[in-house]
Amino acid sequence: MGQSANPLTLPETSTETQEEMPWQVVVLNDPVNLMSYVVMVFRRVFGYDEARAQRHMLEVHEEGRSILWSGEREKAENFVYQLQEWQLNARLQQATE
Repeated sequence: MGQSANPLTLPETSTETQEEMPWQVVVLNDPVNLMSYVVMVFRRVFGYDEARAQRHMLEVHEEGRSILWSGEREKAENFVYQLQEWQLNARLQQATE
């Protein structure tokens, strides 16, 4: 005997929508680390080329923060952990759009 599929569909909740949004790795400016050091860390952790690492470093320096990566939560958490191990002020945040 087969079961019939439930024809009722539940509306998507805000929690489900939030879980679908990507997670972002954000680095905040700090008065301690040299610009050349920050560039080196971005290259090692993310594999960025010199130009891309420089752009992100300048964004951190001039605007106070830069989003370095966006994607699944587990990978984002790993990047934040690595950046913090290098003594950078890194945070995890969920994208808003």
